[in-house]
Amino acid sequence: MKIRRIQDADVAGKKVILRVDFNVSLENGRAKETFKIKAAKESLDFLISKKAKVVLLSYFGRPNGKALPEFSMEQLVPDVEELLCVKVKFISDCIGDKVREGVGKMVEGEVLLLENVRFYEGEDKNDEDLAKKMADGFDIFINDAFSQSHRNQSSITGITKFLPSYAGFRLQEEIAEMTIVKEHPISPAVAIIGGAKIETKLPVIKFFEEKYDYILVGGKIANEALDQGIEFSGKVILPIDFVDDRLDIGPKTLEKFEKIISQAKTIVWNGPMGKFEEEKYAISSDEILKAVLASSAFTLVGGGETLEILERNGAMEKVDFVSTGGGAMLDYLGGEKMPGIKALEE
Repeated sequence: MKIRRIQDADVAGKKVILRVDFNVSLENGRAKETFKIKAAKESLDFLISKKAKVVLLSYFGRPNGKALPEFSMEQLVPDVEELLCVKVKFISDCIGDKVREGVGKMVEGEVLLLENVRFYEGEDKNDEDLAKKMADGFDIFINDAFSQSHRNQSSITGITKFLPSYAGFRLQEEIAEMTIVKEHPISPAVAIIGGAKIETKLPVIKFFEEKYDYILVGGKIANEALDQGIEFSGKVILPIDFVDDRLDIGPKTLEKFEKIISQAKTIVWNGPMGKFEEEKYAISSDEILKAVLASSAFTLVGGGETLEILERNGAMEKVDFVSTGGGAMLDYLGGEKMPGIKALEE
């Protein structure tokens, strides 16, 4: 697969839409998880170095097509300025006159942050008219939101019909690292899959059964698999004991998982082992993290909840690659065609 890349685009002095994923959780009015915001820095710095006029486009939460203040991107301005080291001006729309006027008044080194694209109902429906309005007045579109590229939306795929479109540096890096663990894992290869929604995890578990040596399953999906009597190959290791009402995997399971992890040469981890939001049920996830960090394996970790485990343990810099994607990561590894990436293919 060959895609059009930001470094091959003529962006000098151009008006550029940079699609990012700033859909982060807030705590006391500030971003609780900063990794997704930081992920946009390389592409943004490159565009600024080329004196491009850059506007950042994202969604935040699920306002369901309504302009609700609690879902406004304006809340993120202080975090974006601090984490990306730029001066940010907020525009209270993502299409129309306000955007055109904002771009027209931009000064060198300034970046615009547009309003939540999900304030428009057509975003999630990939409405072509909305996409055309987003593209109006711009020269180039850069997609740097791997974590949103499994969605067929106006700001991900629709807009590519109206502007020359390229992959940002982060999107390229995500694809490269995912391809390594998908196509060239070093054995013993171990996948750790947790969290909820067994129906979304089954395709990726089936993929790992074909190419990996062990698939360690915890979290709510382990309960669902047991309750539904889902049959797997011997590579899939389900819990043999639990804590309380199956809210975390038990000590015997944890010991078994840790032994397998210690022998691994490739590890992919997506999803917590228990209801980690409560401290007493976060023990196994924290211990799994310790085992992963102690191993000599190449480690790739992704998924919003898994990133929270990394962040609160100060381990973001201690694994080989941290993916911004949760559902996108699972789709890519499970063999799903990702519309946002397909739209950038040459």
